[in-house]
Amino acid sequence: MELALLRSLMDKEFYSEHRGAKCPDRLFSKDARKIKNAIDSAMDRYERSLTPDEIEALFISNNPTLTTAQKQAYSSLFAQVKKETPLGGDVAQEVLSKLFQQVVGEDVANLGFEYVNGTQTSLEPLRRLIEQHNDDFTPDLNVEWDDISIETLLAKNDLEARWHFNIPCITRQISGVNAGHLIEIGARPNTGKTSFHASMIAGPDGLAHQGANCIVLCNEEGYHRVGARYLTACTGMTMQEVKANPSKARDAYAPIRDKVKIKDASDRDMAWVESVCKTYKPDVLVLDMGDKFSRSGGFSRPDEALKANAIHARMIAKQHECAVFYMSQLNAEAEGKVILNQAMMEGSRTGKAAEADLMILIAKNPPKQDTPEEEEDLQRHLNVVKNKLTGWHGSRICTLNYKIGRYEL
Repeated sequence: MELALLRSLMDKEFYSEHRGAKCPDRLFSKDARKIKNAIDSAMDRYERSLTPDEIEALFISNNPTLTTAQKQAYSSLFAQVKKETPLGGDVAQEVLSKLFQQVVGEDVANLGFEYVNGTQTSLEPLRRLIEQHNDDFTPDLNVEWDDISIETLLAKNDLEARWHFNIPCITRQISGVNAGHLIEIGARPNTGKTSFHASMIAGPDGLAHQGANCIVLCNEEGYHRVGARYLTACTGMTMQEVKANPSKARDAYAPIRDKVKIKDASDRDMAWVESVCKTYKPDVLVLDMGDKFSRSGGFSRPDEALKANAIHARMIAKQHECAVFYMSQLNAEAEGKVILNQAMMEGSRTGKAAEADLMILIAKNPPKQDTPEEEEDLQRHLNVVKNKLTGWHGSRICTLNYKIGRYEL
């Protein structure tokens, strides 16, 4: 890094902005420091940008007592400098600022030892040190501002959704999603979260049928069970019907077979998820369950880890240009209720919700008395509790056909 910085200091404009106290010799190792001194002398003498060859020639001529071995060593060092690409102005300034902070930090630490040892009792040296460098810790930047022309803003803000929902009661209010969106789907256990994304992707007119390349990473249910949901949602056949007529099922399944990839991702983290996206470049990514990709190390509270996990998921959506569906549990407060809110997200009442572009929470009716357990209520309430896409919030009712894993009217 110091060699690249030396290369940048050969530029007159950069040198003029950082000469003297802002770039003390202490930033450099012994041999690099001598080259830096040669740059200082040359800049004072010629007042222009200089090449590494010019600095080397001046260095050798100004040090006639160098031995042959020393000349060879410095020649090798200059060769390395010549290979360096000058750092961009803003990057070089930031690097220089951080190195400078380290030097001042050493001065503060040395003073601290003097206070601890009792050799220094006055705070005046510390005050002078802080005042001396008060304005030197924030690097000057040459920011390349983003283009906010009408043409760019129209191009970047898609007015039409690329991937459309196939659940009519939702589509009437929210047509669909685009690359870069983070969609959080929450529900209590055994409500139909997996069936929701299976229906949305593999069901009639689903995202896979629209041409989206979809990756489903599951860490709760086995991949074969998730895959069965996709098979039945696509074919409209129960698994018993598939077994009885596999040829028919195969024909119905064929249109999306190469559009959907499913992987058991137990014990994986978000870094691995990001690598998957970098390698396979999905249009749609499903994390089921999103929270289980989180790692608690380095966080004092579980909710901080979950928030960081959601931030990472959003970053993946933006950097890898895919729509990310983040499946999550709801806490016990949501049990038996059909009107839900953001604070019912498991483990993170606000942190995860803050990252979502769209949040849909799924509820089912509370069980009625004297109703046999096998007669499950198939009605589902889709609560749109956050919507940065169209702004609409509310609840819509649909039916879960659990035998084939489809959300219907």
